Amino acid sequence: MKDEVNVTSYRTTATVLITFQAFAGLWINAFIISMLSISWVKKRSFSSFEKILLFLGCCRFLYLCISWVYTFLVSIYSWCIFVHPIPQLLAAIQSFFVASNLWVSACLCGFYCIKIVNFRHIFFIYLKAKIDKIVPYLFLSSVFLSLIFSIVAYDMTDKTLYNYFNSTRQGDSWKLTIRMDEHTMALLVIFSFVFSSAFMVVISSALLLLFSLWRHKSNMQTKSVKNISVVAHIKAMKNIMLFLFLYTSNFTCLILTVIHLLKQDDFVTFFILVFQYVFPVVHSLNLILSNPKLEKTLLKTLSRVKCKVCR
Repeated sequence: MKDEVNVTSYRTTATVLITFQAFAGLWINAFIISMLSISWVKKRSFSSFEKILLFLGCCRFLYLCISWVYTFLVSIYSWCIFVHPIPQLLAAIQSFFVASNLWVSACLCGFYCIKIVNFRHIFFIYLKAKIDKIVPYLFLSSVFLSLIFSIVAYDMTDKTLYNYFNSTRQGDSWKLTIRMDEHTMALLVIFSFVFSSAFMVVISSALLLLFSLWRHKSNMQTKSVKNISVVAHIKAMKNIMLFLFLYTSNFTCLILTVIHLLKQDDFVTFFILVFQYVFPVVHSLNLILSNPKLEKTLLKTLSRVKCKVCR
């Protein structure tokens, strides 16, 4: 009886926290999408950075929508998860946007790296000149890898055996067992490859960025350059370190999700679900605050909302 109460408590708490996180993330990413869309209507042109940011905002908005719907169905209407092909389609769509979020975030980090680093190697000079033309191909590659990822997720979910451990227990659809055969192992290898490839791109790009900014900051300090430039470089380094921390945490949660398919625990499920929503919410907010134009517009919007509420 005590275990049943704990299970219900974990799932209720997870659903409430995920709902708050999801709606906060939806509002933040909708703000990014709307501001960039308005800017495009006015200017009729888009920079490569704005293209990546818009695509990332759309991916995260749709990811949060699908993930929240999936969590809500599993928590409240668990019987829906047993209706074919609802679990397969939800898993495939959610996996597509998970992979898109990973890869587009990695593309954004790589884009920053190529644009900002001041290395004299011919490879970086070539990429710096060609990066704007490469961005559309990065989008196509991200979509292609995400499609493969979603197909794999659909197939894995289709071959998954759901078992009730207790017919009277609420929400037994969260319990999942997988028969480990060669096919399943191959799918898990593909999962790990997609995750680790994007993670390696982010790690290498972030480290190169940090090294380049730190070296440039040291040069400016020795030459007694204005403190404003030094402060700007320190702020950029803090933003990169925050992104690296968030991305690493998200990557760890995704790996735990893959491992967790083999061993179920409601507390671990609660922990993973909550932290998986932190990355698209906090990083999108940090992107707004690190962009002077978006930050100014956000503060104006919040002040107007505050005035209307006060009235």
